[in-house]
Amino acid sequence: MSNIEEKFPRSLWIRLVIYLAVGHVLAGFLYLLFALGGNS
Repeated sequence: MSNIEEKFPRSLWIRLVIYLAVGHVLAGFLYLLFALGGNS
């Protein structure tokens, strides 16, 4: 089963990068909300 070791298609990498970026932005936004809400 050497097909698994082949390179992923480019669209899969782009989708993975977009999901990671959106996830980090959402996590940062939620952290900012909780940090600002905890101070006030």
